[in-house]
Amino acid sequence: MKSPYFSYIILFFGVFALSTSAIFVKLADAPSTITAFYRMLFAALMLLPFLLVNKSSRKEIYSLSKKQWGFGLLSGLFLAAHYVLWFESLHYTSVASSTVIVTLQPLFSMIGGYLLFKEKFNQRMIGGCLIAIFGSVIIGWQDFQISGQALFGDVLAFIAAGVITAYFFIGQHVRKDLSLVSYSTIGYGSSALFLSIFGVSQELSFTHYSTETWVYFIGLAFIATILGQTVFNWLLKWLSTSVISMSILGETIGTCILAYFVLNEVISLQQSIGIFVILIGLFLFLLPQRSYKKQQKQAI
Repeated sequence: MKSPYFSYIILFFGVFALSTSAIFVKLADAPSTITAFYRMLFAALMLLPFLLVNKSSRKEIYSLSKKQWGFGLLSGLFLAAHYVLWFESLHYTSVASSTVIVTLQPLFSMIGGYLLFKEKFNQRMIGGCLIAIFGSVIIGWQDFQISGQALFGDVLAFIAAGVITAYFFIGQHVRKDLSLVSYSTIGYGSSALFLSIFGVSQELSFTHYSTETWVYFIGLAFIATILGQTVFNWLLKWLSTSVISMSILGETIGTCILAYFVLNEVISLQQSIGIFVILIGLFLFLLPQRSYKKQQKQAI
């Protein structure tokens, strides 16, 4: 992609789409595993026609090596684990708090980016990351508790942050040679498979949900996944996991705004300050820098 500014515009569009995730999860009257399963299943089914119709995509699937299939299945496993952990956390803590914890993933991505891809981060970028994370902490501080259900939910969200970072690192490596539709379809499809196995082991029902809940499943698949998650998968060919993880901090802002309009959750002065701090951090981190592809060294 020639213009980094265009990639950032697309990136922020994806972040806004992803911001609907927590809202749909809160509205859906279904267990976390079932919600995650249908999100992945419907997303894979939405992409499947593009895979089947495109001759080059079909040929690509047939020619995949065992290693590529392994990475694709592994990405599905990590994605399944992330959604189960994060969706489950929403049953124990607030939307704002859970989203804040999950978006701490830049810490994992910067460490992993340095170790795996030899990425370099200057003082401005590190400072911007810490400032943005501090803004997220400001937003969710009122929900952080030393004991009780909220703490358990926060721990689940923190683990989910590490798992989704691993998913993005796999994508950063695999997307060099694999097209978007092929990679995403394999990842979403295998994720749905793992989630279905987990759901059966928990003896959960896959049917008998309200019409509204089915609509929320579809919303998760199309808006949050196809327009959000899949956009990130596409951008991984040009942007690093660290940049994408940092931008996802903007999900906190989008979720707070949507929660105000949809869930009637009030945006407090504290949250407003946190949003402003996040924007400052994102601005500092995402200022024009040397091309990612030039500084990246494929170490995997």
